[in-house]
Amino acid sequence: MPTELLLQVSPEIAANENLLYEHVAKLVRVSTKLVRKVVILKRSIDARQKAIKFNLKVSVYLIDEEYTETIIALPEYQNVSNKQEVIIVGAGPAGLFAALQLIELGLKPIVIERGKDVRGRRRDLKAINVDHIVNEDSNYCFGEGGAGTYSDGKLYTRSKKRGDVERILQLLVGFGATPDIMVEAHPHIGTNKLPQIIQDIREKIIECGGKVLFETRVTDFVIKNNEIQGVVIQNGSVISATKLILATGHSARDIFELLDKKKILIEAKPFALGVRAEHPQELIDKIQYSCDYRGEFLPPAPYSIVKQVNGRGMYSFCMCPGGVIAPCATSPGEVVTNGWSPSKRDQATANSGIVIELKLEDFKPFAKFGALAGMEFQKSIEQKAWHLAGETQKVPAQRMIDFTQNKVSSSIPKTSYVPGTTSVEMGQVFPGFLSQILREGFTEFGKSMRGYMTNEAILHAPESRTSSPVRISRDNFTLEHPQIKGLYPCGEGAGFAGGIISAAIDGEKCALMIAQVLK
Repeated sequence: MPTELLLQVSPEIAANENLLYEHVAKLVRVSTKLVRKVVILKRSIDARQKAIKFNLKVSVYLIDEEYTETIIALPEYQNVSNKQEVIIVGAGPAGLFAALQLIELGLKPIVIERGKDVRGRRRDLKAINVDHIVNEDSNYCFGEGGAGTYSDGKLYTRSKKRGDVERILQLLVGFGATPDIMVEAHPHIGTNKLPQIIQDIREKIIECGGKVLFETRVTDFVIKNNEIQGVVIQNGSVISATKLILATGHSARDIFELLDKKKILIEAKPFALGVRAEHPQELIDKIQYSCDYRGEFLPPAPYSIVKQVNGRGMYSFCMCPGGVIAPCATSPGEVVTNGWSPSKRDQATANSGIVIELKLEDFKPFAKFGALAGMEFQKSIEQKAWHLAGETQKVPAQRMIDFTQNKVSSSIPKTSYVPGTTSVEMGQVFPGFLSQILREGFTEFGKSMRGYMTNEAILHAPESRTSSPVRISRDNFTLEHPQIKGLYPCGEGAGFAGGIISAAIDGEKCALMIAQVLK
């Protein structure tokens, strides 16, 4: 039997296999020659002290102990060409993992995606970055793989109780992700690597007899006697099925409006909103690692801050070390920001959403929109940002200290946001109460992270798509809509997930429930 150890080692030992074997040999009191294999099970960084350490959980195999390398293989997916069909609207993580689960269970998924395939999306991302042209169906939020594909591929989740996180990670490895995602405390694939994984998942779905339809927008639901019969697509055709997984993502406003128009139960949901702050990565490294220069064995430093300000939570969201800020509007006439990192996290800047928890009472000025009040609140801020930035995809921007002092920045340095910036007093973008909380919150952040509060940091507004502003009703046990039989609201867009892993888990759960009903 291997020996399992919890270690705390220097970055150099963690990065060097020979040094790690020597360290482990001393701990188990044997010669290094007698250590057959050290398998790292979990890895995290402890930067609380000046001497930074890596926390490792390892299995140690000695020379007389048998070791077999673990190979992660995909499940035995069957051919479902002639099986009962289930419609999935949306090819993000919820939709794609629902499709894979349906195939495992002997059902045929018909995946309907409004956007383009993962490669085709790139032209539209270039158009918004360079030409300020927003394709409403193909952008950073819409298209094969969903919002996460070109927004980093972060895999960290706190939703461990929602389902089998390890299973989702194993499936990603089976489709080509690095096995390191099974080890790291905060796993991350990277925008440069995730598209190929998404493409391979799609090809597996098709190989097994499922269908994936791109550039196909759902415009209506076919409902008879409160039961799903299928969907209508933009050319007027009907795709029929009695089970529908609705996994459209948090930005599918037309779907929310359709549900509301058809009086299908939905409700306004609080979300968080704020700005995206960008610092030089070197500065964040100095703050987090308490050093003048980050050594070669340490990764670019992340950060996480949570504060209570005037009774509201203000916190960092989707922090991207060595990353860039991207334009994530889904309609003309709005500005939206998000951030991402390549797999090596090797860009010169670090960025993070800095957002404030909203409450349902904040949406009162939009009460006439009923369940869509939060969505209209969100939309109003994005449209205001667009006007303030000169009615382009340039983003309203301000230096951090200038913002706290209500002072328009005399200059804005070039940031990672490719469409460009416009110097604006950020208080014009947000309602007064939000601007005040942000100003006080940044001051508090500066007390927690000495050096964080600086005019080297540039704020970009708004960061507004943190989660869905709508929750689509569903039964807690059957996962079916309480009003429409056969409708299974799913993932981030339905208000039941937040991020790639939790959305994938939710997709699998919906597929399992459908299989139970049908079989």
